Amino acid sequence: MRRRTLLLGALGSVLTGCAGGGYRGPERTVTVAAGEPGGFYLDFATLLAAELTAAEPDLPSTAVRTGGSVDNLALLRDGRADLGLALADTAQSADPALELRALGRVYENYLQLVVRADSPVAAVADLAGRTVSLGAPGSGAALLGDRLLAAAGLTARVEHLPLLEATTALETGRVDAVLWSGGVPTPSLAELDLRAGIRLLPLDGVLALLRERHGPVYEQVSVPSGVYRAAAEVPTIGEANLLVCRAALPEEVAAAVVRVLVGRAARLVPQQAVGAQFLDVRSLIGTAGLPLHPGAVTAYRALHG
Repeated sequence: MRRRTLLLGALGSVLTGCAGGGYRGPERTVTVAAGEPGGFYLDFATLLAAELTAAEPDLPSTAVRTGGSVDNLALLRDGRADLGLALADTAQSADPALELRALGRVYENYLQLVVRADSPVAAVADLAGRTVSLGAPGSGAALLGDRLLAAAGLTARVEHLPLLEATTALETGRVDAVLWSGGVPTPSLAELDLRAGIRLLPLDGVLALLRERHGPVYEQVSVPSGVYRAAAEVPTIGEANLLVCRAALPEEVAAAVVRVLVGRAARLVPQQAVGAQFLDVRSLIGTAGLPLHPGAVTAYRALHG
């Protein structure tokens, strides 16, 4: 996987000049529901809020910490957030009354099932009867974790721990495995790898059944060799991570966000990210079946011709 292949060069350079200054509505704040400390959701949302504020001074923006995808949709529902990050499967399973819309597919999430390097667990089936953290309460990983165990036909002792607590629990032996869905490398996991050593379990064996039960939202991806000191790439499951909003978001706000996603894409990549998983202009509109917001449609048409 090529490192940091973010934009089609010529198109990216043309669009950079179109990133800001286009918002013509009244001044208002924009709140981005993000994720946990130590994960890419919060890192990305913080960068997005800063760039949106810089590009559109009448849209001062802030990112807020949450448990993840499920929490973010709840904040949108309750009017406590304007934008939110969500895994595609979580967005697809949302209550239709939420009238959820997409602003763009911002990056690829990698499902990472982590054990200690010295663990006897070598495959998903070996987790039967063991203790597994399936993501924090309110996270998309918790939803996918339940689906994963069901597809694998496993019964395990399940806990739902925030990422930082989960990595400590894995290091001390309180849990046997940790499920995390995010970019690679996830900093907290990379730090644990340096301290204690970790391995990722291959997940390609359950992909077909997940797709059969839940649709093509899941796809096979590989964590590259060298990530978390792994000697070989590890096949796993990927899915789109979407920036979403409600249909009621003003069109001019949605359009302003899209201009930032396209024109300031290179500034929205967390420093620790590797690979081509972020903000490719070829895939921004590939929103896994979730309709684009009308303001986003207008902006993409204006920018892409």
